[in-house]
Amino acid sequence: MNEENPAIAEVRVSKVGADGRATEFDDVTAREEPLEIRVEGRSVAVVMRTPGHDEELAAGFLVSEGVVQRPRDILEVSQCPSTGNKHGNIVDVLLGGAVVNWDSLTRHVFSASSCGLCGKTSIESVFQQFPAVKGDWKVSPALIASLPDKLRAAQETFSKTGGLHASGLFDLEGNLLVLREDVGRHNALDKILGHALMNGQLPLDRHILLVSGRVSFEIIQKALAGGIAFVAAISAPSSLAVDFAREVGQTLVGFLRGETMNVYTHPQRVG
Repeated sequence: MNEENPAIAEVRVSKVGADGRATEFDDVTAREEPLEIRVEGRSVAVVMRTPGHDEELAAGFLVSEGVVQRPRDILEVSQCPSTGNKHGNIVDVLLGGAVVNWDSLTRHVFSASSCGLCGKTSIESVFQQFPAVKGDWKVSPALIASLPDKLRAAQETFSKTGGLHASGLFDLEGNLLVLREDVGRHNALDKILGHALMNGQLPLDRHILLVSGRVSFEIIQKALAGGIAFVAAISAPSSLAVDFAREVGQTLVGFLRGETMNVYTHPQRVG
């Protein structure tokens, strides 16, 4: 474990050059380890994540599953020590009166790729938990185009490893407020949501979310759970992500590169 940065693991590498010769050297990779999320002592999920901001990850997971909405819904988030890892790979959440549907609390309740629900059923299921977003504000294309460079400049661990996704939360003036990195793009977003919950910032209805990779249905669903009306991505969205964003009122931007972008839904917020 890297004591200065728990997100980094040191490895020994044998690099083979064009001449066929191998040279050994020390390198670093993004760390990936399981995290067990417990609610009041009961195990509800195991996620593969990059250590760091684990309490936020657990809280954000519960936001995106519709269990908690306000800071007072959580009394305490504690990291439990585990064998061989001083940072702990178990997080236990003590709720403050929130009602839990234990049967449906699972990591992939709404993930279309794993639960087998059709797109229409998936969207209707999420509608039952989270309201559609509103917001008549708009931001300029130039401001949107400026966000990727700001995100990339703040990705400290990615700069060292090249192996992490990032989610960044911006205000409507283009200021980066929160950045989280993780081997899982959904984990990075859950950490953002957990941070917002713990600081009493939900709903994030006057913010822009930028993700470093593609946009799946799960990313859009999690953004809706946080009340985020504007989601932008460096890469492409899936068809279900586009359908869902259109239905719930979210502006979805993809292929945000240089000064160009594709606006897939609700373009009235761009201008």
